[in-house]
Amino acid sequence: MYYILGFLLAVIIALAALALLSEMLRAPVTAQDRRGAEGDFAALSQGITHYRWMGPVRGPVAIVIHGLTTPMVGLEALAEGFGNIGYRVLVYDLYGRGLSDAPRGSQNRRFFLRQLNDLLDDQHIGDDLTLVGYSMGGSIATAFAAENPHRVKRLIMVAGAGVIARESSFSRFCRRVPLLGDFLHQIIGASRLRRAIPARARRPEVSRVLMAQRQELRRRGYLPAVLSSRRGMLSEVQMKDHRKLGLEDVPVVAIWAEQDEVIPVGASAQLAQWNRAAKQAVVREATHAMPYTHSEELLNAIRTALRD
Repeated sequence: MYYILGFLLAVIIALAALALLSEMLRAPVTAQDRRGAEGDFAALSQGITHYRWMGPVRGPVAIVIHGLTTPMVGLEALAEGFGNIGYRVLVYDLYGRGLSDAPRGSQNRRFFLRQLNDLLDDQHIGDDLTLVGYSMGGSIATAFAAENPHRVKRLIMVAGAGVIARESSFSRFCRRVPLLGDFLHQIIGASRLRRAIPARARRPEVSRVLMAQRQELRRRGYLPAVLSSRRGMLSEVQMKDHRKLGLEDVPVVAIWAEQDEVIPVGASAQLAQWNRAAKQAVVREATHAMPYTHSEELLNAIRTALRD
């Protein structure tokens, strides 16, 4: 019995060491990487955050928050659309993505809200905010709005998480099982994410996003951040948050993708049960990549919802 336990312990230690070695072989974000990048960098309480202002110098403020695996470049078309209708738009890279730092710590609700609050303070942004959250960014935006309803003018969810989501058996195992799950996510997760990225795209703006996704896989801290977010922020079902937003009369707009393989369009029915006042629309033929593959259709759906 003791021999078996000793063997299992040795295997676990070896797997942890291999995962750590694999991570250390990846390159961290450096000052050279950041030199010449669009936008600016803020030294916040948990680390450096890459951010960018878009749109006019004056106007109502919209905060656009990206999702689990793609940095803020994936939402540039969406941010530009909000800028074109008069918003001052702030986009930023979540920790562990893009050109932001990858600090340690559980990437849960507190973790992401601290980054957002820090950035708002650093940029001297007050109230009357429009929050636009894509995928996991929808969860972060929802959590912020529920905890600060007095600061939020409206919440716009784009294929937002926190309602219903699909999860592969591999992701579920990695999320639930410590150590072994970390090892498998570190060794196999990268190849799974790489295979999920299309080899090419017809439009240059989509190709730019795909290139950024591939670059992420080579950066130190990225894969642990993705797994930590699955265990943290993405593990929340935000029923209480959405019901509170309904009671607080915070306007909510939710746009879903008809062929979304990650956040099923059926999430709209669940959200309607939690908050009957939420305005909802579906972008036809769009997948979870909607913000950069169907950006114009998405913006049209948002504009229609805001007019109504």
